[in-house]
Amino acid sequence: MQQEASLVKYENPVLISRSTDKKSTRVRSKKTLGPDTLSSIGGSGVPVMGAKSKLPPVEAKRQQQTEDILNSILPPREWSETGQLWVQSVSSTPATRLDVVNLQEQLDTFLQQRQARETGICPVRRELYSQAFDELIRQVTINCAERGLLLLRVRNEIRMTLAAYQTLYESSIAFGMRKALQAEQGKADMQNRIEELEADKQELEKTVLRLKAKCDDVERLGVEEREKERRKHDDAFQTLKGKTDQLQQQLDNILAPKK
Repeated sequence: MQQEASLVKYENPVLISRSTDKKSTRVRSKKTLGPDTLSSIGGSGVPVMGAKSKLPPVEAKRQQQTEDILNSILPPREWSETGQLWVQSVSSTPATRLDVVNLQEQLDTFLQQRQARETGICPVRRELYSQAFDELIRQVTINCAERGLLLLRVRNEIRMTLAAYQTLYESSIAFGMRKALQAEQGKADMQNRIEELEADKQELEKTVLRLKAKCDDVERLGVEEREKERRKHDDAFQTLKGKTDQLQQQLDNILAPKK
């Protein structure tokens, strides 16, 4: 499977083996390996003693150290295609001012082609700028390995910070979802409680109306009973008064002097 285009500058791919079952080997060479060159590389990826080198020993050692640092910063890419294992290492060719200008133009082109958002969170824009930063690290590392390693620390710190923010964001989202679910559950419980209280209120209102009707009945019966007792008392009073008048008259007749 052919690798997609990247802003990081790579060497030409190298064929490692024709069977994907064999263990892959990290290649440190910066050039495309042909049949003659492949014979000079052992299983560990280190050139065998006696291989021809066009650079002086000191320059070759420095070049090898630079390539080792580049491979540790930006590991080679591996993929299989039609049963063949390919490896592609980053380029160790020094960059020029034109390469930087081309990098900027490629970045703008990729952003436009892949329709990256200009603002907000965009994984595509983040990936492309990460590739551009890796390419800058590669260019700086070739000229000064120490500066490249320092930029590597900066890159790792930025990635770690972004990962921490992403974890915090995901945790806050999960916390918000739990709170929303709890709120929905509490809302449902509260709604049920409100319905129960409304039912109790209606029952109490019915009880109040029933008790008011009973009080009215009791009051009406009390009024009727008092009226009945008053009439009974008046009748008894009139009866007793009539008897009293009669007895008084009889008494007056008895006490009156005879003529």
